Amino acid sequence: MLDDVVEHLACPVCGGSLELGERVLRCALGHGFDVARQGYVSLLTGSRVPGTADSAAMVAARDAFLGAGHYAPLAEAVAGACRTGAKVVADAGAGTGHYLARALDALPGAVGVALDVSKHAIRRAARAHPRLGAVVADVWRPLPLGDGTIDVLLNVFAPRNGAEFARVLKGDGELVVVTPTARHLAPLVERLGLLSVDESKERRVAESLSEHFVETGRSTLAFEMPLGHDAVEAVVGMGPSAWHTETEVMRRKVVELPELSLVEASFRMSIFKRHP
Repeated sequence: MLDDVVEHLACPVCGGSLELGERVLRCALGHGFDVARQGYVSLLTGSRVPGTADSAAMVAARDAFLGAGHYAPLAEAVAGACRTGAKVVADAGAGTGHYLARALDALPGAVGVALDVSKHAIRRAARAHPRLGAVVADVWRPLPLGDGTIDVLLNVFAPRNGAEFARVLKGDGELVVVTPTARHLAPLVERLGLLSVDESKERRVAESLSEHFVETGRSTLAFEMPLGHDAVEAVVGMGPSAWHTETEVMRRKVVELPELSLVEASFRMSIFKRHP
């Protein structure tokens, strides 16, 4: 919970360290942030509209799909990529905390910070693991983490802020980035008219991080998933296509599929280190 990770957090107003009081985080200058009854805290500040946040429906779909184990091989791969001995793991764009929780399972004694702009997601992340602290934060703003406090930073299907990632990582820390490949969710992409992955995505990911990081490892993970209609609706409803399709229209398309569809999951995982 938050008391396990507060020493690694930073005030989003002044950058100072935070202390946990009775349902509040407060810095030495008096900036305070209420802890929600669900155990998370919002460290968003100002009136500027934050980045796009997943809706309650999207988060519920993700929770159902991941909870059913469809992406279990990916969760295992992410956990396996975390270097042995890591003590502090953060996830920028953590969603429900699924991948961070698996990483903490593989790292006894480590603590984790889940960061996401969606309060709906962070409410679930707060319950994902007993050694996880959940924080509402926007990856496009300065992260509410201290300089050089993180051993491993996860970034799974989420935006990347290279400068901030480099700032919060320790000198020997690692950044684990997971993105879908162009084969991901075939043949559903064609049959249901879903958004496809840009062929240039790998290049754009590398370019977005090249100023601060060097890629030290890369792997591709692919496996087939037998998905029924409910699982197909969930995987569509939890991803970017959910922003561009009406639920009832998609449901009518899904029921026209076979009762069980064999769907490809395809991901690229890259490991980055800070430039020397």
